[in-house]
Amino acid sequence: MARSAGRWVGLICAALVVATLALVNPPTSPVAIPVASADDCPDVEVIFARGTNEPPGLGRVGDAFVDSLRQQAPGLNIDTYGVNYAASKLQLHGGDGANDTINRVKQAVAKCPNTQIVLGGYSQGASVMDIVAGVPIGGITWGNSLPADLASHVTAVATFGDVADRAGGTLPSQSALLGSKAIDLCNPEDPICHAGSGNQWSGHTEGYVPAYTTQAASYVASRLLANSGLQAPGNGPTPGYGPTPGYGPQSPSYAPQSPGYGPQTPVTAPALPTPSVPNTPAPQAPLV
Repeated sequence: MARSAGRWVGLICAALVVATLALVNPPTSPVAIPVASADDCPDVEVIFARGTNEPPGLGRVGDAFVDSLRQQAPGLNIDTYGVNYAASKLQLHGGDGANDTINRVKQAVAKCPNTQIVLGGYSQGASVMDIVAGVPIGGITWGNSLPADLASHVTAVATFGDVADRAGGTLPSQSALLGSKAIDLCNPEDPICHAGSGNQWSGHTEGYVPAYTTQAASYVASRLLANSGLQAPGNGPTPGYGPTPGYGPQSPSYAPQSPGYGPQTPVTAPALPTPSVPNTPAPQAPLV
């Protein structure tokens, strides 16, 4: 009898342990990935495809472009993503890079729908962005392009040293999907994108940082800031896009206005004085 009672006590204790574990570690069920809050999302994500044989990441041109973009849009929180593809000399993996870019855009839009997306690429990476934008290279479409319903989330595109410039046209002129928001830059000494005299290999490898990366960042920053309601550094118009200096309000040192800048106050000229004639003494008779 005592043995039977002990058995029942053991079973009850085991049941209590199982019930307790079930409460502490309830069964898991699939949970959808929530849309991130504004605090978790960047203002901007730059998705950049590096050039041939560069190590994974943004590459030299991509890094310089993002550095300049952060300087020109300091009010924006900017994240980056280096396109995951084999940037080999054979250049057989541009389609893989395009697919990775498109998947990254889809993920970013699903998680952070208000984040502005910037696409970019250098050299072979520029060809990746051509595929994403639906630009045929040499008359051939090489891979999948970005779905049209995602294009509105892309604020700007920047490409550097793009071979498509020599094979049918630039991304801004050839892409109905993204061309209106794109800038394509080719160093006139770069044999990859420039057809003509004066080309040298250093024009491709060394010819984009910092001049062209800064120029592209200025264009992209202006689009990002316009969408965000912020202003460029200095709390005024972006240099080069505002009124030409000298035609706005004049500083105090320019008052009163010079002739030709407005109606002048009539001024009566003072009367000229009548010249005086000295008195000449009358001639005297000679003394005898």
